[in-house]
Amino acid sequence: MLNNNEIITFFILVSLITGLVVFIAWIMLKLVIWGKSMSKGAYLFLAFFPLISLMPIPPPTYENVQKAKQEQRKRKEDSGDDPTNEDE
Repeated sequence: MLNNNEIITFFILVSLITGLVVFIAWIMLKLVIWGKSMSKGAYLFLAFFPLISLMPIPPPTYENVQKAKQEQRKRKEDSGDDPTNEDE
């Protein structure tokens, strides 16, 4: 069985975790409201956010997109469709 000290420690831990989750949700809500106001600070934050992110942002792979488009055009030509009537 759990003794009195372990029960109190458990409830303190649960309270701290719950408080932290509520605090983070509140901060995120405030950031969204602040961002929607389109202030200069929001623009500045968005400009520097990629620099402070923990994970690196991968560069776009334009080559793969171009290859996929060329393959799609070849498949359309092989099937007999006119490639000039594409919706781009």
